[in-house]
Amino acid sequence: MSRILLATIGSLGDLHPLIAIGLELRRRGHEVRFCASETYRAKLKALGFGFEPMRPDATPENASMAHLVKEIMDPRKGAERLIRDLLMPQLKATYTDLERAVIGPPAVDLLVSGELVYPAPLIAEKFGIRWASHITAPMSFFSAHDPPVLPPFPRLSRVVRAMGPAVNRILIRLVQRVTRTWSAPIQQLRAEVGLPAGRDPIYEGKFSPHLVLATFSPVLASPRPDWPATAVITGFPFYDGQDRSLPPDLVKFLGAGEPPLVFTLGSSAVHDPGNFYSEGAEAARRLGRRAVLLTGRNSMPESLPEGVIRFGYIPFSELFPHAAAVVHQGGIGTTGQVLRAGRPMLVMPYNFDQPDNAARIARLGVGRVISRGSYSSARVAQHLRALLADPNYARTAADIGRQVRQEKGAEVAADAIERPLAPA
Repeated sequence: MSRILLATIGSLGDLHPLIAIGLELRRRGHEVRFCASETYRAKLKALGFGFEPMRPDATPENASMAHLVKEIMDPRKGAERLIRDLLMPQLKATYTDLERAVIGPPAVDLLVSGELVYPAPLIAEKFGIRWASHITAPMSFFSAHDPPVLPPFPRLSRVVRAMGPAVNRILIRLVQRVTRTWSAPIQQLRAEVGLPAGRDPIYEGKFSPHLVLATFSPVLASPRPDWPATAVITGFPFYDGQDRSLPPDLVKFLGAGEPPLVFTLGSSAVHDPGNFYSEGAEAARRLGRRAVLLTGRNSMPESLPEGVIRFGYIPFSELFPHAAAVVHQGGIGTTGQVLRAGRPMLVMPYNFDQPDNAARIARLGVGRVISRGSYSSARVAQHLRALLADPNYARTAADIGRQVRQEKGAEVAADAIERPLAPA
């Protein structure tokens, strides 16, 4: 048995893969604890995990953060707002909380950390702790051989991809140079704790030299020459809550007609929905299709079009297989669930990895992309009409769904974690 600490900052899209991995590690006899935002204490304790809080409590579910979601989701300034204004001012607090959780007593045998847990590499280096890094989406590798779609400039992605690795390396270095000041507090903290200057923590410095867990499906990306040699693509480690039953009124709705359209904004973008649900409901009416809206805590008009029903949340793994198509924001967790369900999709990305995930979905031939700026009932209906009329989308989605359902993401991740823990 080993003592393993799983540390993450972010949304449920960051937490849920680690929960799946943690459950598998615990099933194998390891002692698993989490170091995460206070908002997730109750969820993790209910699953029987040890819990250590880690500042900042920067989660979309934290009510005190609600007013910042719109700013963070902005494709031009959101990443800078998150890193410079939310994470860096709390960097020393994050370091203190994580150090306490790692050192104990008792000290952990392995630390697994998400990429926003910037003190993790410092603590692992300072105390000689074995460390694995956790990457949820292909974009995080910033590969010149598979260039990411940058949220501020999504339309340039095709041009950039055509330029080839040599030019892309230059462009990526320019992006790194522009954002270098964002992580200056981390380099300052390294000096304060007696460590030499390190690699850029937003880019190459976030990768562990021991193990990088890439917890997405190989249908989305394959290893590239400039990926870390320690990267392991595990497949999606799915976790969708303890209670995955469908409410009786939804079961009745699903059985009363053709498969519905499903509209969801995942766990983060749902806090800044704009016109997503109202225009989506109207698009369903225009098409004469039934629809399910997953609106979170957002209120909706009492009167919805006939055949349109709303719920706050339904486990994706239980609902998506019943859908004709899923309209969503492109978060990696939601994307993985739609891929597993084998359903075509329409993606309206906001920020971060979402535009890149959307582009990958389009290249796979399982979905279409619509921008937020052009999201209207008429345009949504147009995209969905094309999506549902072309059998190639459904056929390809079904084929890929069979592949994804065969993946054992949590088990592959646990195998990879156990290898560094094995006695020499």
